[in-house]
Amino acid sequence: MIRIGAMVSGGGTNLQAVLDAIDAGKIDGQVVTVVSSKEGAYAMERAAKHNIPSVVISKKDYPNGGFEKALIDHFKSMNVDLIILAGYMTILGEEFIKAFENKIMNIHPALIPSFCGDGFYGLRVHEKALEYGVKVSGATIHFVNEKADAGAIILQGAVDVANDETPESLQKKIMENVEWKLL
Repeated sequence: MIRIGAMVSGGGTNLQAVLDAIDAGKIDGQVVTVVSSKEGAYAMERAAKHNIPSVVISKKDYPNGGFEKALIDHFKSMNVDLIILAGYMTILGEEFIKAFENKIMNIHPALIPSFCGDGFYGLRVHEKALEYGVKVSGATIHFVNEKADAGAIILQGAVDVANDETPESLQKKIMENVEWKLL
């Protein structure tokens, strides 16, 4: 069984998808810890409902450094085999990434190499895809490396983009039909 650590920043719908897949026997694993980048993230409530220990480790709490070391120490203390970025909105640095090389997965709401990299997160990804006029969009699961959205691709899934699509409707379509299933 794989020991999973999840990193979150918001509502935790991707975390919930992983928890549901574990409960359904689709993933032979256990989420052993959830780390949030901010207080009050609803994902922490999802963790509590599943009796998963959770903690807030925020970059702003480490103005003089030590943020990455705090993350490393926490995940090592939990003996995680894999870390998933489930809607985590803080850029991770080289120290953390090297400590868990090829053990950190991210989900990006586009088909990498399109609409990815610095500044491409949240609705901005879908706004740019629609501005460009894509007919297909989707999500990519990839390993995390030192560059934003540049790690090796693990899986991708696609959806058709309707002519009347909005950034919000495209985000929801990709989340429900691709992200939650792939992750």
